[in-house]
Amino acid sequence: MAITKTDFINYTRCRRYVALEELKSEKLDADITYEEYKNEEREAELQEILDTMLETNEEGEEIDHTEVVNRQLEAMMPYYKRVEEEAGKLVVKVFGGNTIYAEKTKDQVSFDYSLHGIHYLCYVDVYNETDDAINIIEVKATTSKKYEELEASLKARGGEKYPIFLKQGNIFTLKGEIPGYPLEQEMSLENYEAKKEKLFNRYGIGKYIHDLAVQRMIIEGELEENPKGMKKPIHYYLAVLNSKYIFDGTYEDGRAVYNPDEDGNELIALFQMDGISKEYQKFIRAERESLERYIEDTDVSKTPLGPSCGMKTYNVCKFFKPTCGSFIPEKNSSLSYMNNGFGFLKEDGTRIKGLELINEGYIHLLDVPEEWITRPNHKIQRECTENHTIYVNREKIAAAIKDLKYPIYHLDFETMPCPVPRFKGEWPYIQSPFEFSLHIESAPGVCDKQKDNVIFLAETTGDEREEMIQLMLKYMDPDKGTLFAQNVGFEKGRIKELAHMFPEYREPLLKLRERGYDLLWLVNNNKELYKSLGFEGEDVETMNYYNEKLGGSFSIKKTLPVFSDLSYKNLVVKNGTEAIVEYANYDKMSKEELALKKEALRIYCQQDTWAMVEILQALRELVAEEPVK
Repeated sequence: MAITKTDFINYTRCRRYVALEELKSEKLDADITYEEYKNEEREAELQEILDTMLETNEEGEEIDHTEVVNRQLEAMMPYYKRVEEEAGKLVVKVFGGNTIYAEKTKDQVSFDYSLHGIHYLCYVDVYNETDDAINIIEVKATTSKKYEELEASLKARGGEKYPIFLKQGNIFTLKGEIPGYPLEQEMSLENYEAKKEKLFNRYGIGKYIHDLAVQRMIIEGELEENPKGMKKPIHYYLAVLNSKYIFDGTYEDGRAVYNPDEDGNELIALFQMDGISKEYQKFIRAERESLERYIEDTDVSKTPLGPSCGMKTYNVCKFFKPTCGSFIPEKNSSLSYMNNGFGFLKEDGTRIKGLELINEGYIHLLDVPEEWITRPNHKIQRECTENHTIYVNREKIAAAIKDLKYPIYHLDFETMPCPVPRFKGEWPYIQSPFEFSLHIESAPGVCDKQKDNVIFLAETTGDEREEMIQLMLKYMDPDKGTLFAQNVGFEKGRIKELAHMFPEYREPLLKLRERGYDLLWLVNNNKELYKSLGFEGEDVETMNYYNEKLGGSFSIKKTLPVFSDLSYKNLVVKNGTEAIVEYANYDKMSKEELALKKEALRIYCQQDTWAMVEILQALRELVAEEPVK
């Protein structure tokens, strides 16, 4: 059997994965065609895009990450292919020589070797050969931001921080791998190594480097089998989207042309990974040896849950929900305690968090020992769940409602986080709005679902941002009222970006942005707001409302059923991801289908803002001394 790069990454997640796949050693002689390989890699590439979209999603919207719909993947595939194409072009520009990449030819360069009866195989995204060297480039539809933000200083705490990568042209290199670089003038070796160590987390920031290192293992395996093969030195690169790139709006025949921006940034950035991919080999060899054992002696018994499960990511193991994690309650598990990244402090002084709780038998929220519960909000969660009660701080909610200025503009954007920028002034994965719904509440409770609703929906996938801004400002007065949203930081972020890209509307847009108010400040909390309203002590620290039905989440999909009978279940478009897909597929629809999908998009977005109207009214009634009519 041929083990591809994706196979290798999945099969080395844990011992149980291989057993659940029912791999048999007698299958190991099977071969695999180029098309079969590409079909296998294709889904991994698509999931990579969705995973990056998730990283940048500011909506706070909950998505079932285990249900990846093929249509969603299909909609994003052209953008991944464009990233590969642009990476190939940059490699030609930077290195010269002969370059082979997916859009140019189907004859992608492949490497393979056999060891202990297992055939390992990989194709190279971009292969470049010059007179002096061979360059292997792995293309990833993520951005450079996560790598550029790795910084260290001379001191353990405090002191000026410097990035651990140095950018030279459009190539980033670890400073510790640059001969003669004065590293210790910027940071201590200890701090540098500590930051660099993060790159070895294959389930975190290091996952794409791990991917490249698996390729290196296969390439070097072939060269060991064939010592008379390539004699030139081989260099290894990651090609990712440059987070600082700004598109200048150039098009040819309706297609974006990604010229260097005014600061000289290319759309693609290259990260030279020679040293770290070599260091990775000791881990890759250990994984390969484990894989051989897993195949030889399959063992389907339970294994501890952990980062390899990929819980709450698009890279979730396909066996997690149906098998390994099937016993974890969907509501009010021990993972439902809010803002609990640091977990709980045990009696012996150690901390326990995340899936460690599940592994040690703390399955339900109430299974966590009461003496571990020290935070006020966690105490409220536990009490409400245990006693089936509802917690309400009426005074805080009433004060916040009184603080609202009318009219209230209930606003919600639907956005397209496209890997490559589509319009002038945009950058990779910008949340580019294509729709908004606005409900205008002129006085407390005075808002009609249809008459007081304004919807903008892009008619095409072309640039209609200015028309959207004009409609917003027609109905929203920047000098009065309240911009109201659930997770208002998202709406404020989009308005700020539009103000930057359309300076002629800058002043009113920024004034509107300053009037932002978050529905969650009423339901959950905002320390600074409540301090300004005269609250102090524990009142400032705790949430305002909790019901066990929330399950530790204040997403609109969780808060809505608590305060309203509205439901998304019967809608054609049910969540933000589906909205993106319908919009991205405009050009693939018949005229009749397009009309139906646009109406579905309007209904979905309208529901998001009407939901806020209903929740706010329910909160008024909750804290009123007499029922609100």
